[in-house]
Amino acid sequence: MASKYKVVVAGCGGMSNVWIDYAMKRPDTEIVALIDIQLEFAEKMRERKGLKCGVFSDLQSAIEHTGANLVFDVTIPSSHFHISKSAMSLGCNVFSEKPLAETMEHCNEIVRIAEETGRMHAVMQNRRYDPRIRTLRQMVASGQIGNVGFIGADFFIGAHFGGFRDAMASPLLLDMAIHTFDQARLITGTVPVSVYCHEFNPKGSWYAGNAAAICIFEMSDGSVFNYRGSWCAEGAPTSWEAEWRIVGDRGTAIWDGHNPPYAEVVAPGQEEGQFIKDCIRIDPEMSAFERRTTGHDGCLDEMFLALEESRPAETDCRDNRYSMAMVLAALESASSGRKVMLDTMLRL
Repeated sequence: MASKYKVVVAGCGGMSNVWIDYAMKRPDTEIVALIDIQLEFAEKMRERKGLKCGVFSDLQSAIEHTGANLVFDVTIPSSHFHISKSAMSLGCNVFSEKPLAETMEHCNEIVRIAEETGRMHAVMQNRRYDPRIRTLRQMVASGQIGNVGFIGADFFIGAHFGGFRDAMASPLLLDMAIHTFDQARLITGTVPVSVYCHEFNPKGSWYAGNAAAICIFEMSDGSVFNYRGSWCAEGAPTSWEAEWRIVGDRGTAIWDGHNPPYAEVVAPGQEEGQFIKDCIRIDPEMSAFERRTTGHDGCLDEMFLALEESRPAETDCRDNRYSMAMVLAALESASSGRKVMLDTMLRL
C-alpha cells in the first residue's frame, strides 16, 4: 500500500534525527529523499537510519524525482524562506523547524504563498506541547488569578553549542527566544503590540554576537510581558521552558519550568484596606494534555492531524508570524534604541 505522505527531509544535521525518527514510526509516512548541500551528510544519514531513499543536494530535483508531497525543513534559519517558497510552489506542504524566516518580509511572504497555493505551512514550536504549560494556560484562561496585568519569564542557561549559533549576530533572540515569546502568547492568548529591547553580550560570553537580552512587550489585552534571558549564564540555570510569574488582579500563577504550576489567590472574605491580604494556594489538576505525546512528537502529531482534518495547525505560519514579529521587532528595538510598534510588521 502506497504511503499517504511522501516526505523530503531538507537538512541532515543533528536536529533532523528527531524528525526522521518520528516519520519512521508513522505507518502512513515514507521518507523518499534526504537533502543536504553537502551530499555526504545526506548519504551518512541514509546509512545510519537504514533508509532506501534517494539523496540530493537540491530541493527541486528531490521533489520532481520522488513525487513528494511534504517537506520537512530542518535547515539552518537563513535557508527557511527559500525552502518554504520552493516547496510550496512545487506542490508540497511544509513542516518547518523554527524560525519561520529571518525577516518579517519573508515571514509575510511565506503566509502569502501558503494562501495562494493552498499548501499548509506549520512551524515547530515544541515547547507548547507539555502538560505543565497547558495546565498553566488553563489556569490563566479560567480566570483563577483574575485579569492578567503582568507576565514575567526568565531564561538563563550557559549553552556551549559550537557551530553556527556561536557566530550569529543575535543567537539568543533569533534562535531561542522565539520559544519563550511563543509560550507567552500561548499562556495568555494575546498578541504583541509593542516592544522595547536592550540586547547585549555579557563579559565572558563565548558567542560572537549578543547572547543576552531584556525585553518589555505590551500585549493586546493591556498586559506587559517582561523577558530576561541569557545563553551564556554559567551556574544556577533555569529550565529550558523558562521560569514564569503571571500576575492577575486576584492572584499570581508560578511555573518554574520543571514542576507543575501553582497559584496563590486572595482568600475569600478578605477585608478592604487590609495591608497584605491572606492568600490560599491552588494546585490544579494537570491538563488532560498529559495523555498525549509531548515535545517535538506532540507538535508533529498536531501538524499531521491538521493535515488530515484540512485545517490550519496550531502553529500554522499565519499564527506563528506573530511570535516571529516579537523576535524581529525586539531586534529592531535593540538596534535603534527605541520602542517599536508591531502593527506595520504584521500588516499583510
